[in-house]
Amino acid sequence: MSEPFGDVPRCALGIYAHPDDPDVSCGGTLAAWSARGCQVHVVICTDGGKGSADGTVATTELARRRAEEAADAAGVLGLADQVLLGYPDGELSDDGELRARLVAVVRRVRPEVVLCPDPTAVFFGQQYVNHRDHRITGWAVLDAVAPAAALPLYFPDAGPPHQVSTVLLSGTLEPDTWVDVTATVATKGRAVACHRSQFPDGEQWAAEAVRLRAEDAGRRCGVPFAEEFRRLRLGG
Repeated sequence: MSEPFGDVPRCALGIYAHPDDPDVSCGGTLAAWSARGCQVHVVICTDGGKGSADGTVATTELARRRAEEAADAAGVLGLADQVLLGYPDGELSDDGELRARLVAVVRRVRPEVVLCPDPTAVFFGQQYVNHRDHRITGWAVLDAVAPAAALPLYFPDAGPPHQVSTVLLSGTLEPDTWVDVTATVATKGRAVACHRSQFPDGEQWAAEAVRLRAEDAGRRCGVPFAEEFRRLRLGG
């Protein structure tokens, strides 16, 4: 049975593939925690430079625009920090370089909770296959926190080890945990609407779409609006 997440963490770190992913996946949670004193950090792995159906736009220009949009969204959510790793869109690899960079961020930020995509969620009905970058990011994050970031002999130059207590997997097909985002669903909508390059039908459509999704999750969880996750308890 799905259960509420509980206390607001002291520090949280969201790690996602594309510039709009944190806001779409868990923007209500990040905003709610930030408003209650949590230090919320975000890592975005790719530059988003191929995320358009417009074949005439240059990837460098799109990446520049998307970085600006991500910065605007970070301000809306009240993030403490946002790091863009800048890997080419669609070319992520769960390799030693990416894991080392993620471990370094985890050890620097020292979060209690890490949020990331659920890499096991691949097929969403007959209409959608989860983006490869989402899946690679999810596995890389799990590889980075379980156990690399916690053990000193993994990436010894990345800083003192840190044990993450909890991982919340978003975009999951097996939710067992939820966060009440009733107070911040409008904030989430404003953050998502910052990603103007992604919504040819307009930012208002995007904000309404995420509101309806949160309303649907809230109906399952017994609150007006919610975001759902799969929780991993790692200790610490």
